[in-house]
This record gives sequence, structure tokens and C-alpha cells, in this order.
Amino acid sequence: MLDKLGDSLKNTLKKIAGSIFIDERLIDELIKDIQRALLQADVNVQLVFDLSKAIKKRALEEKPPKAISQKEYIINVVYEELVRFLGKEKSEIKIEKKKPFKIMMVGLFGSGKTTTIGKLAKYYTKRGYRVASLGLDVHRPAAPEQLKQVSEQAGIPCYVEKEEKDPIKIYKKYEKEFSKYDILIIDTAGRDALSKDLIEEIELLNKTMQPDENLLVISADIGQAAQKQAEQFHQSCRITGVIVTKMDGTAKGGGALSACAVTKAPIKLIGIGEKIDDLEEFTPKGFVGRLLGMGDLEALLAKAHEAISEEEAKDLGKKFLKGEFNFLDLYEQMQAVKKMGPLNKIMDLIPGAGGLNIPKDVLNVQDEKLKKWKYIFQSCTKQELEDPDVITKERIDRISKGSGISTSDIRELLKMYKQSKKLMKMMGGMAGKEGEEQDINKLMRKFKGKIPKGLGKLKGMKKMKF
Repeated sequence: MLDKLGDSLKNTLKKIAGSIFIDERLIDELIKDIQRALLQADVNVQLVFDLSKAIKKRALEEKPPKAISQKEYIINVVYEELVRFLGKEKSEIKIEKKKPFKIMMVGLFGSGKTTTIGKLAKYYTKRGYRVASLGLDVHRPAAPEQLKQVSEQAGIPCYVEKEEKDPIKIYKKYEKEFSKYDILIIDTAGRDALSKDLIEEIELLNKTMQPDENLLVISADIGQAAQKQAEQFHQSCRITGVIVTKMDGTAKGGGALSACAVTKAPIKLIGIGEKIDDLEEFTPKGFVGRLLGMGDLEALLAKAHEAISEEEAKDLGKKFLKGEFNFLDLYEQMQAVKKMGPLNKIMDLIPGAGGLNIPKDVLNVQDEKLKKWKYIFQSCTKQELEDPDVITKERIDRISKGSGISTSDIRELLKMYKQSKKLMKMMGGMAGKEGEEQDINKLMRKFKGKIPKGLGKLKGMKKMKF
């Protein structure tokens, strides 16, 4: 959904950026393209018309500030209206200092509720919380075992009773145990539809356990039907937020997002993949930024913070700017990148990277290269890792045999290392004294729009301008 809708919106904005004159005809064309993109993403027709009307009104009537051009202002109008359309401000889960902070999960069959519990548990354990899960779905025979499996995957304890059919008794049995944990995530029964007996059961659990958060899990593939479901659950079960799952594989995700955004049920998290780490906070500004190719710096920094400590980042940064990094430093960076996720997803978060139009298959190839380089590093001696310049032809042959990687791949890595080191030394020298902040625009002007001599042969850098 992100790819299809994002590509459509980016192509629309390119028409604005590449045009010579901005007139009403061009604005009308922009509006039609936006409408088409959103309708294909299954967004409600009336909502699409309301949004496009607001964009057109602002684009034609408002005058841009002196600091920016009319083109830039119109692009900003599209961004601001899409953010407002999806809820404007993010609604996060604020974990209070109480033991335990209870999160009750509700939803219909097939929404991905149990899988999301594993993702949510992993999300909070990575942030230093002690988390446990409690299985109160007593109607589906496979539910306790499934919850145990996802809990093991997340590395948390799981409390279930396969024979007991009264969810209140299960909760009471382990209630004293839960004080050991910061967060308790509770799985409840699902149904094919929001029936009276389901509402009564959830109401009873809600009254007995008094959860701090009641989260509704909705699958993105239900599209606009999410609005009715969110409203019904909200009225009946007093939900405090929504988690939208399966955002990575459906064209109807736009319908689910917009439908929830216009109800009183704020979207707090979204599932963006099948892996246990593929869950993130829903931030309208960041989400729209990704769609339009503007990146999501907040999400990028959050991923980076999980992957590498601030001290490690500073240390590596100094080494790279001085041109003093070696294979060990490269390996550390690779490990950090791997923790952050696939390169194609990281690129979506980098501001400005959307405009580079890097094909997805190229980024997938880069992921494959990272794997190869890891095997190469593992087959190097300590001396070779600390000083790659000592690697000779004979050593390349030995590393190739030990790693199972071709000699040409090893030479390519060495070439990339030497060229990157040379470039970083030049940039580090221009940055001035250590610790002194340098305006990046001044740094770019020193290159005068050209690649430094000797670096023009670097693959993919011929068209790059500093």
C-alpha cells in the first residue's frame, strides 16, 4: 500500500516541481491525480473530495511566504492537508509507572491480534520494560498455544490455561504474579462479527481487570469497513486506540487508516511487515512524509537509537570523518544497519532519499552485498580487520576460500573501502577542527558541484552532486 500510494503521490508532486508556470489548470490536474491515488487506496469517496477541495482552495487562494516559491508552497499544502486528514498529531501509548500497566487487545477473527501481541511485547522489551502476556481467549482451541509461541519469540513469559473456560478465573489465578512486570498484554476472544456475547465478555473483563489501554486490532485489508468496526468497538468496549495490521500487503490500507482517523479511535501503532520487529508508532507527519518521499526522520532516529548507542555513534562518526575507520568499524555499522531493518525500508525514512529514485531491486542487491561482506569479515585475521591495507593477492585468495565469496567480490569491497576512506578524509579535513560544527552547505560549495578527483569512478557517484 505504501509503495503504490506513495509512488502515485510522488509522481503527482513531480508535475508541480517540474512545471514552469503554476495556474488553475495545473492545480486541477494535481487534484485529479491525488483523487485517483487515494481512491485506488480505497479511501472513502466523500473524504477524498473533502480533502481535494481543501487542497485546491489553499493552493489557489493562499500566497506563499517570501522565503519559499509557489511550487514549494503548494507541495507543502498537500503535505499539511494529508497530515490533517490522517489525524494531525500522533496518539501514543504512555506507559505509567505502575505494576503492571495493563494493555487489553480486542478484535475480530483474522485481524492478526495474537501476532500483534508478540510484536508489541518485542517493541516494549527493546525499550527496557519487563513484559508478560496473558491468554484469555477461551473459545478458540489453538489460541493458548499460538500465544505461547509468539511470546517465546518475543522472549517474554506467557500465562495461559488450556482447560479453563472462564477467562475471569484464569486472570484471578495469576493476578499476584503480574506485579513482577511493568507491562501485561492481555489477549481476548475474537468473533466473526461484533456480537452481543462478545461485547458482554469484553465488558466484564474490562470491569474486572480495569486495563490502562484497550487496543482494537484491525486488519488493513478490510478497507473502509474499518470505520464501522472502530466506531462499534469504541461505543461498546471503550477502546483507547487502534493498531492497524498488514499495512505492507494491501491496497486497502488507505481506507483503514482514513476511516479510523475520522472516528474517535486514534491509530497508535501500525504493523508494517511479517517479522516480529515490524511494528511502529503511527505518526501522521512521518507517515505522509514517507508517502511523499520526504522521509520520516523521527522513525529513522528511533530505529538508529535501538541499533546503536549514542556513544558508539559519536565514536564511529569521529573515525569516519577522520578517515581512520577499518573493517571492524565497517562491521559494526553493518550490524547496526541490519538491526534497523532492510535497506529499502530505511531509505524510505531518509529525508530526500525518495527523490533519488533508487530502484527497489538495487536496494535488495545491497542487502545481499552486506551478507557477503559479513562472511568476508569473518574470514579475515585480526590484523586484516584492523588494517585492511595489508591485504595482498595471496590473502584475498585465502579469504575467498574461507568465506566462500569470490575474489572479485573481495576486491570490490577493498576498492569501496579505500575510496570511501579517501572521501571521508577530504570531507573531514574540510569540516575544520574537531568538535566544530560546520554548515553542510559550505561543505558542499567547496566541492563546487563536482566529484573530487580520483573518486569519479565510484559506482553510482557519477551523477551525484555535493
